[in-house]
Amino acid sequence: MKFTWFNLMPWPYLPDDFREKNRSVWVDIDQRLFDPAKSHEVYNTYMDLLEYAGTLGFDGIGVNEHHQNGYGIMPSPNIIAAGLARRTTDAALVVLGNSIALYNPPVRVAEEFAMLDCISGGRLVAGFPVGTSMDTNYCYGQIPSLTREKYQEAHDLIIKAWTERDPFAFNGRYNKLRHVNIWPRPIQQPHPPIHIPGGGSVETYDFCIDNTYSYSYLSFSGYLRAKALMKGYWDRVEERGAPDKSPYRAGFAQTICVAETDAEAKKLYEKHVSYFYNRCLHVHPGFADAPGYRTIKTIQTGALSQYAPPVGGYTQLTWEELTEQGHVIAGSPETVRQRMEDLIKGLHVGNIFCLMHVGDMPADKCMYSTRLFAEKVMPHLRNMFPDYADDDRFWCKPLPKLAKAGSLPAEPARAPIPAE
Repeated sequence: MKFTWFNLMPWPYLPDDFREKNRSVWVDIDQRLFDPAKSHEVYNTYMDLLEYAGTLGFDGIGVNEHHQNGYGIMPSPNIIAAGLARRTTDAALVVLGNSIALYNPPVRVAEEFAMLDCISGGRLVAGFPVGTSMDTNYCYGQIPSLTREKYQEAHDLIIKAWTERDPFAFNGRYNKLRHVNIWPRPIQQPHPPIHIPGGGSVETYDFCIDNTYSYSYLSFSGYLRAKALMKGYWDRVEERGAPDKSPYRAGFAQTICVAETDAEAKKLYEKHVSYFYNRCLHVHPGFADAPGYRTIKTIQTGALSQYAPPVGGYTQLTWEELTEQGHVIAGSPETVRQRMEDLIKGLHVGNIFCLMHVGDMPADKCMYSTRLFAEKVMPHLRNMFPDYADDDRFWCKPLPKLAKAGSLPAEPARAPIPAE
């Protein structure tokens, strides 16, 4: 099993009446609600928490890309990952990822991911999301029906830039480049492992199968509701005749809160979970699914946007309903272990993205929950798929010896004398 401690970086100062006075947390959110001075501490605290998770045995620490919103104030995950690369040593840098259809030209992603792989010593796990409708279509103005085609071309250009050793010309529909010859290139060969975040598109299933990428379902509706979607993915793997059904072909994001007892978990985390589901996920339905964003084939499967709220909205869901229905896995270490085991076996997933910072949760509570999970839950879930223990296709392969940040020699008393 691979466990990534993932931080969405939500804005923790949305007012109590946010839902009543704001149409959406995304796209047209009131910019006056953001305080740049407060953000200085917010960003640094979030990065401290990611670094903290890296000391507790999590396999990876994860970041992602979103725009114009209070749900996740991380328009450039590469900036965050670059800071983490210098202050962490063992954990993979899981960047899920760069929305590659938004970059012009996409070789920018090839270059920056290559830099991250080099700085970190080969610890990059790369992600190529198509991007939410809010980010891709409304914030960045991409034509919905062309987004996937543009995404495919961007992917092909990035992979060729990483793997081709001679300069080449690229003559695509959206990118026309006379000289592609990136410097630097990644440490990991032929390229870093790639995970594809998805929301149920049949095309994304096939894309992952065709390229041997890991399919990651990043959802807030919980693992119980995800069973049908993940079954669709595994059925597609079988239909396509893939050589194996390794659980590492798939991943799942789950909100997790751990305390000493179930009662303590509710007492400590209920208000922060409510903040996240009722403010951070307050997305205007018109932004969640632009016409043309999903293909006809995907619509026919019944897959809905993960950001489209359930009937009645999240405001109607109590703590008990959120936990019983699997939106949130919360409770004592034993309760969380049992439910995580059900998730892992039920979805057949080898990559878990642990959403342990929730809403406006303060750092001390987040650290408490994270440490309990790392010490009392995670060790019991490690060997869930012994038959695939040697499958390393979907994870990074760092250099055996890594450079140490801050390792300059002592300041010389006089100018060094060049060797003869």
